[in-house]
Amino acid sequence: MAKMQNPACRKTLSFLAFIFLLCSLPVFAQNTAKESQDLWICPGGEIAMYSVSNAAYGGSLSIAYGNKASIGLKAAWFIDGNMEVNTLELNLIFRWYFLRPISGLFIQFNGGPAIFLQSESFTIPSRLGAVSAGLSLGWRFLLGRYWFIEPSIRGGYPFLAGAGLSGGLRF
Repeated sequence: MAKMQNPACRKTLSFLAFIFLLCSLPVFAQNTAKESQDLWICPGGEIAMYSVSNAAYGGSLSIAYGNKASIGLKAAWFIDGNMEVNTLELNLIFRWYFLRPISGLFIQFNGGPAIFLQSESFTIPSRLGAVSAGLSLGWRFLLGRYWFIEPSIRGGYPFLAGAGLSGGLRF
């Protein structure tokens, strides 16, 4: 059998052999099981400075999807202690966990409409409203595999400051 004397032919065959070896090696990153994402639902109680003269208190319900970063929706109803103005807050939320997925320290962006309803003139659609935007800082404590509690504080517009305690279930 004759030897190949052409250097270009040897380089081409060497390159093809190298590609063949690379393609035949297993790619371990593709063999690992993908981590599943969580769906969580979380009712809670909150206090915020939505009132004209004092703090407004109320309840909220959040639902979101994701582990290290979550995206979801939140609705909150605040009642003024003097019964002057009630507030319905509808927010899109984006949450980021700092330490590990699904638990520990988190920061959350809240943004959406805040609808103000005066007690004497309850009309839909409301005549008063504003864009609500803010940041929450909290900690998720896991209670077993599926349950959790979350204390949090928040600041933003138009409520200035607030705090809450939520408890929920993750699937």
